[in-house]
Amino acid sequence: MKAAKAGLSKALASPDPAIRFYLFHGADEAGSRALALRLLAGLGNAERFVVVGDAVKSDPASLADEAGAMALFGGKRAIWIEPAGDEIAAGVAALLDAPASESAVVALGGALRKTSALLKLAEGHDRALAICSYVPDAREAEALVQDLARRSGLRASSEIARRVAAAANNNQAIIASELDKFALYLGADPERPRDLDADTLDLLSADAAEANSLQLGDLALSGRIDALLAELDRLPVGGSAAIGAVRALQRRLLMLAPLRARVERGESVDAVLTSMGKALFWRDKDAVKRMLSAWSAERLASAAERVSALERGLFLSPAPDDASLSETLITIARAAKRR
Repeated sequence: MKAAKAGLSKALASPDPAIRFYLFHGADEAGSRALALRLLAGLGNAERFVVVGDAVKSDPASLADEAGAMALFGGKRAIWIEPAGDEIAAGVAALLDAPASESAVVALGGALRKTSALLKLAEGHDRALAICSYVPDAREAEALVQDLARRSGLRASSEIARRVAAAANNNQAIIASELDKFALYLGADPERPRDLDADTLDLLSADAAEANSLQLGDLALSGRIDALLAELDRLPVGGSAAIGAVRALQRRLLMLAPLRARVERGESVDAVLTSMGKALFWRDKDAVKRMLSAWSAERLASAAERVSALERGLFLSPAPDDASLSETLITIARAAKRR
């Protein structure tokens, strides 16, 4: 079935137990990922169990088997496939025809063609839900910020919402992450809402100057351990530098994820970079090319989870630990060298 825009929030917050397969697709790949994460929360904070699309292609019955299996330690889980394309269509068909299923399957398909077998299957079956994400325009982004802010316990004026959207380049995943950060800093939640003000944005927003912080993340993702260690030695002591580095690294990971998904669907790295045009600064091109070659989509997702855990630790600690930043960056750099 196609998801109706008007009922999307309810469909994600209170998922229909009859739905076995969720396909998130569309041009706004970051938005699709953010919506998929909202679905996991609606599924009882389900744990992601990552399955590779090629594995489903080689053994279509394995998807239904995995979705039908009980979680080893109990609790909720969701089968997560990213990137996903027509190679999993046979597996999804078997899943939808299976007599029962324990876990929902969540697939992130990117910008699928209308002729896609996977898209047709998801839109045409009553046990599947296809959710399309479009890149929001300025007005839609402002409304999106205010809606997500309310979910985080924040009150955002139109001016503040426009600034948050602009700083995140209308990227829904970055917007949601930024708002979670602001809420954590202000001690806000839906039961105790707080006003999001300009002072908080000046201190913490994604449009703060982070050139050196961005360099740290790029060095780590490129596997340049010696250069990374030298830059870490130059960091000033204190949590503000660590937080800036984490935010810059998260933005880089969010940029890389959909690009790598395209590579794994068959596009060359050079073609993907060329398609970005001026959206990719020319000085960053070589570094981004190395990262796209070194990191799979699955490993990028794992790195993003590690960095999110680091961010939570930095904000929840009364005295942010710069050593945890160094440890995480060095771990990422070593992973990049292993390829």
